Amino acid sequence: MQTPSCPQTQTFSYTNEKGEKRTLYVLLLTVVTMAVEIVAGSFYGSMALLADGWHMGTHAAAFCITLFTYRYARKHEKTRAYTFGTGKVGVLGGYTSAIGLGLVALVMAGESIHRLFNPLSIQFNEAIIVAVVGLVVNVASMFLLHDHHDHHDHHDHHDHHDHHDHHDHAHEHHHDHNLTAAYMHVLADALTSLLAIAALIVGKYLGWVWLDPIMGIVGALVITKWAVGLMKQTAPILLDAHISHDYEKKVLAKLTEAGAKVIDIHVWKVSANHYSAAIRMSAESNKDALYFRQVLKEFDRLHHLTLEVNPL
Repeated sequence: MQTPSCPQTQTFSYTNEKGEKRTLYVLLLTVVTMAVEIVAGSFYGSMALLADGWHMGTHAAAFCITLFTYRYARKHEKTRAYTFGTGKVGVLGGYTSAIGLGLVALVMAGESIHRLFNPLSIQFNEAIIVAVVGLVVNVASMFLLHDHHDHHDHHDHHDHHDHHDHHDHAHEHHHDHNLTAAYMHVLADALTSLLAIAALIVGKYLGWVWLDPIMGIVGALVITKWAVGLMKQTAPILLDAHISHDYEKKVLAKLTEAGAKVIDIHVWKVSANHYSAAIRMSAESNKDALYFRQVLKEFDRLHHLTLEVNPL
């Protein structure tokens, strides 16, 4: 007896080899700078510098998550183990990194408050030099990731591209939450380094030693805001959030205009950049699923469309 072959299915996965490679470079830079800043911060007594070093360590862990996510998605890109492919793997990596970013901010805030009430003597000259080195490394890392944060290579198994809603589609198509998370971690590093330098310079010339932990608290608040923002972007995708109400209304209006009575509709994200739609409707017998698929052809954000048409 002949074994039936598996049908071809649409999968929504991505590859970003250049972004992956540059993330690896940033990881190596981060690990080296982290070690230098932790040793120097402990030796010279700077909380801002020590905080910068420790949270660079957690960012190094986040970059490891980013690299693992890319490689896992690529390895399982063509497997049938995942219904819609590995498109959400990068989103999960971004969400996990956002949690790590929030934990970093919490530790920074707690240690800074402790140092505010229990100040330590700071050797300003040495601490400033190391903080500047950290900032230079962070800026270099930002440049490495920035180009691919905005223009990465996206692998799309779906070939249909209608330009009716081109602006929205282009925005969706180029969103890599995994790379966004890596970039935000580098940005947080740069911010903390900048705050550390400012606190150390003011503390050296004006004697405001208390400014060092204050800057640590400010940095923690800003990083918390970034972490929450990234969570708000990624969590709805992981929870199969519905497409915007306005877009759904346009779909319903088009179907109604074509003579359909929509009974049930679900439109949700199957990756960071692709939507799947399952629509059940009633219509006259001469209008089948193929007819309504042509009706909805202009809605290019519906990458995977399943239609059930029952006779009226």
